[in-house]
Amino acid sequence: MTSYRSLFRTPEFTPLFLGSAAQTAAGTVGGLALATLVYRATGSPLLSAVSMFGPSLAQVLGATVLLSGADRLPPRMALTAIALVFAAGTALQALPGLPVGAVFAVLLAMGLVASLGGGVRWGLLNEILAKDGYLPGRSVFNMMSGLTQIAGFATGGALLATLSPRVCLLLSAALYLTAALALRLGLSARPPRSAGRPSASATWRANSTLWSDRSRRLTYLGLWLPNGMVVGCESLYVSYAPHAAGTLFACGALGMFAGDVTVGRLLPPGVRRRLATPLLLLLAVPYLAFAVHPPLPLAALCVTLASVGFGASLVQQERLMDLTPGELAGQALGLHSSGMLTMQGVSAAAAGAVAQLTTPATGMALMAAGSVAVTLVLAAAGRRTPPPADHPCAGGGGRVCSVQMTLPVGV
Repeated sequence: MTSYRSLFRTPEFTPLFLGSAAQTAAGTVGGLALATLVYRATGSPLLSAVSMFGPSLAQVLGATVLLSGADRLPPRMALTAIALVFAAGTALQALPGLPVGAVFAVLLAMGLVASLGGGVRWGLLNEILAKDGYLPGRSVFNMMSGLTQIAGFATGGALLATLSPRVCLLLSAALYLTAALALRLGLSARPPRSAGRPSASATWRANSTLWSDRSRRLTYLGLWLPNGMVVGCESLYVSYAPHAAGTLFACGALGMFAGDVTVGRLLPPGVRRRLATPLLLLLAVPYLAFAVHPPLPLAALCVTLASVGFGASLVQQERLMDLTPGELAGQALGLHSSGMLTMQGVSAAAAGAVAQLTTPATGMALMAAGSVAVTLVLAAAGRRTPPPADHPCAGGGGRVCSVQMTLPVGV
């Protein structure tokens, strides 16, 4: 397996990594600040949850009309432009007196732009690394995300204790500008991966191809649904523990880091392929304890343990790349990213609505129960699904590929 050290000797990996780290830090600090600002202004768990995860809802629209740009735009230009748009949008949200409705309008616009980000970034990562380097490379990015979120939520919580949310939003905007600079100066001017202009029709054609096969459909659903519902639980941290939400987010990031290290580096491939379903169950089951409204120390322990299960996404992404033609890699990863973020936004809104009618603890427990149920249904549906027609294992008279026998599809 490719070593972590060798990844940083690969040209363009380090600037892509640093730019993504700055964007993650910006999103962490800015998201916590905006959720706090909205909660203080409205007292609504629903609006607070949607303000933090709501931009994800716009991803579904972007995925249907813009996603072909993931393979048809120059990666450096696209990634730099996305970071600049987020810097401007975050600074705009910091304006004093900006109505809550205007805040959500800016969030919608940012979500539309962000729908391109995952496909461009992960498509570029898949391009600059050798085939056996994608999973450890993505593991490094996930670990970076976990560590950055630990530091970002802890720092954001401390800053919000001494500074206003609007000042924290301006700090977030400065981090987005830093990311844009790192990407523009560190990446080379690569051409697009596919010919043609980005368009809604090209997006629809490629999405239809990706969605046309049952095995890929189940893989996508496994990447979107269980994960998204658990993020619905996370969206209620601010209303569950208003003065300790940063602690809960940091604990979640710590657990995610541990899961990514374990799955991405420590487990041999044969073991890793069998752990997607157990990891997805681990992701949800500890949140069932919130039904009894646990005290903060126990809640933090449950969050940390559950977040180890996010390591399942590495197994699922490896599976998706095995099932996808190379020329569609960027859009396939972009569809994964957009669909996942959309489901996270939907789940945040649903969890916030349940919390509005009951309590945040009840909302978290119900979302966790839904995640468990979906995981079990997908595991049952994917046990003996044949490979897609364009997969190397196809054409064997309906036999199931040995790869699929060792990895339940979609979970």
